[in-house]
Amino acid sequence: MTATAINATARFFARGVSKCYFLTTVADLATGPTRTELDAGQDLTPEIADLDGWLVEGEDIETPDLGTEFTSKIPGPTSVDDSSITFYADATGDDVRTLLTRGTAGYVVWLDGGDVAGSPMDTYPVRVKSQGKSRSLDDDAMTIEISFSITREPVENLTVPAAA
Repeated sequence: MTATAINATARFFARGVSKCYFLTTVADLATGPTRTELDAGQDLTPEIADLDGWLVEGEDIETPDLGTEFTSKIPGPTSVDDSSITFYADATGDDVRTLLTRGTAGYVVWLDGGDVAGSPMDTYPVRVKSQGKSRSLDDDAMTIEISFSITREPVENLTVPAAA
């Protein structure tokens, strides 16, 4: 008898598929945004130049005992690394600076398989920490890095709701 293989994945390239929304309201974080809340959000996707963080990580707690030289571990607290999204800047300032001002609270929602009913999504409660402007003499478009504080535990692997 052999072990059962996990499901074969339909691998994909995230750029052009994944979506990122900013929502001001999520009534029930445990169940995730409703279709109405998603539709009321801002689609950040077309202006995103880069991103960093957004990874939930766990720590270990060492649990040594006198009966062995081996130090075992158990799962401990989780946290999210510093997280940011880099956006393209507009010469007139008509860009993300007006939406995500310092101190703005809300939710960043990652829809990795796109805004497709039944696909997974992750919801991060956030507050904008800073707006860093990237100035350069190189051949780069000007960008604004929005840094976020993750204010509560993200809810992962929620299901994108169907259209009403």
